[in-house]
Amino acid sequence: MTDPLVIFTPSGKRGHFPVGTPILTAARQLGVDLDSVCGGRGICSKCQVSPSYGEFSKHGVTVRDDALSPWNSVEQRYDDIRGLPKGRRLGCQATVQGDIVVDVPPESQVHRQVVRKAAAVRDIIMDPATKMYFVTVVEPDMHEPSGDLERLAQALKDQWQIEDLHAPLPVLRKLQKALRKGNWEVTVALHRGSLDDRHQLLDIWPGFHEGRVYGLAIDLGSTTIAAHLCDLRNGLVLASAGVMNPQIRFGEDLMSRVSYAMMNPGGEVEMTAAVREAINALTVQIATEAEIEAEQILEAVFVCNPVMHHLLLGIDPVELGQAPFALATSDAMALPARDMELTAMNDAAQVFILPCIAGHVGADAAAVALSEEPGKSDDLVLIVDVGTNAEILLGNKTRVLACSSPTGPAFEGAQISSGQRAAPGAIERVEIDPATKEPRFKIIGSDLWSTDADFGTPQITGICGSGIIEAVAEMRMAGILDDKGLIGSADQTGTLRCVETGRTHAYVLHDGTQAGGPLITVTQGDIRAIQLAKSALYAGARLLMDEMGVDHVDRITLAGAFGAHISPKHAMVLGMIPDAPLDKVTSAGNAAGTGARIALCSVAARRDIAQVVRQITKVETAIAPKFQEHFVNANAIPHATDGFPNLMGVVTLPDVSFNLGGGGSVDADGKRRRRARPPRD
Repeated sequence: MTDPLVIFTPSGKRGHFPVGTPILTAARQLGVDLDSVCGGRGICSKCQVSPSYGEFSKHGVTVRDDALSPWNSVEQRYDDIRGLPKGRRLGCQATVQGDIVVDVPPESQVHRQVVRKAAAVRDIIMDPATKMYFVTVVEPDMHEPSGDLERLAQALKDQWQIEDLHAPLPVLRKLQKALRKGNWEVTVALHRGSLDDRHQLLDIWPGFHEGRVYGLAIDLGSTTIAAHLCDLRNGLVLASAGVMNPQIRFGEDLMSRVSYAMMNPGGEVEMTAAVREAINALTVQIATEAEIEAEQILEAVFVCNPVMHHLLLGIDPVELGQAPFALATSDAMALPARDMELTAMNDAAQVFILPCIAGHVGADAAAVALSEEPGKSDDLVLIVDVGTNAEILLGNKTRVLACSSPTGPAFEGAQISSGQRAAPGAIERVEIDPATKEPRFKIIGSDLWSTDADFGTPQITGICGSGIIEAVAEMRMAGILDDKGLIGSADQTGTLRCVETGRTHAYVLHDGTQAGGPLITVTQGDIRAIQLAKSALYAGARLLMDEMGVDHVDRITLAGAFGAHISPKHAMVLGMIPDAPLDKVTSAGNAAGTGARIALCSVAARRDIAQVVRQITKVETAIAPKFQEHFVNANAIPHATDGFPNLMGVVTLPDVSFNLGGGGSVDADGKRRRRARPPRD
């Protein structure tokens, strides 16, 4: 009988363990980043985990209610004294009883996730929906019977030409005290409707209030949630912060989450509650970092893909999992934050969600279009926002096309044997000498290369998404990997770093085992995961080019975290993007987050993007006849049929083939070469 399977998220690491194995022990044996300082005695609470139950089609397991040992007296004692969040268990106390999916929350990780979606510097014409106004209100008069709210509305009309005022009950309760305390002078925060000119009273202060009001621009991704706190007076970003999306424990990709909702009654409610709780915690975190009160946050703008859009709003996403991929609504939405249980910000705070383009192309793609404006470009630009679900735009002044492509989590470091999220200690840059086949690398948290004299012996923990992409591209350029994606043997490549792993080979990037560290390799399975991800991305771009009737683009913009952390050369060698002059491949950083900030700071921009999305043509990859053909051809590195003349003018890719059975290799002229004994280190 097979031992139970334990799957950890967000790392994706898994293994079989005997019944009775503590979750903390399983985590340590798999190299999962789970903290503990008390030796498993249930004292420190650092090893808190969140188990998930139900059917997980992505992982191929069904988790029963009794998959972990029952709640015990140690956990109860800790809960009584300090309190455990609902649903949490202590990893040192909960033991494996059956197949289980376990999420390691950020606070339980030793190496905290680095959410690399920093705010880009951008000039924005300020036209915020939420503004502050100082007004003098006429005192009540026995001979002119009218309410305080009506006289406030008249004062705003007379002094600021503002009409159509609405006051929700919680703010109305504060009105009379504020007017009298301020001697009939007050400062009010008003929110102008994103889709109309109605004004809502959000807050009121007696006299002249010198405080500021703030808004959040939130990029709600499948894997990470990134937020920028902005001053609504001038648009300045005071703080940026991010967290892992806790929904990852229900499935690493979008369709896995849709499947979870299909197979587990109430699953969508679980996922909605999880993401809203994370947003509330992020709101408190970013307010603390900026040294402001969370109640000063009066507005939030969200951009997200369609599945996240529905789960944020509490809408069952099941229809997005099957043709024709119908959205509940594709229009922009404006609603009170309290309706979405976003309670950490001001009670009267307002939320704006950008419109979706289509069933699989969401508000995040609309935000990219708002930020990068492909419809205003003279030349043909391809914009690629790489993530677990990639959004792709292609267009110019004549026409703009859009599609999404399910790249999966491999680009994020998941599904990679030594992979991890971006955190201190993760390898993020790689170079391989084509002559010696020796690597050097950089890790997050250090500016030094591993070959530098001062590099020392830092704690190297794994390899993140940007690192694995560069590693695979470098292996191809060094002749360690052939164009089919096969890793050669030590004899074939001339380096002992290529080691046998069953019927395939792996490349040793770093061996820290003698010092108690990890063995970090790039395996054949890792190559396959990257091939699948990059093929989906390239096939999506190719479909748009077919629709546009072109074989080349004038320039390429890489958006998202990868746009800022991967060189154009490595992306092109890998075949993630089509061929183009390398100086025409640029980074836009977190374009979706920038689009969210523009919408936060400009009502005019919100109204513009509502019109722009109606002019974008959606190309559906899921039913496109040529998608499979493009996908298969894109499996080669860089590509089986498409030429890369611009790339070949800059790099030389060795003409090697390792699928020979006899163990030899092939020269550039196609002749079999005798085995050579590899040099010793």
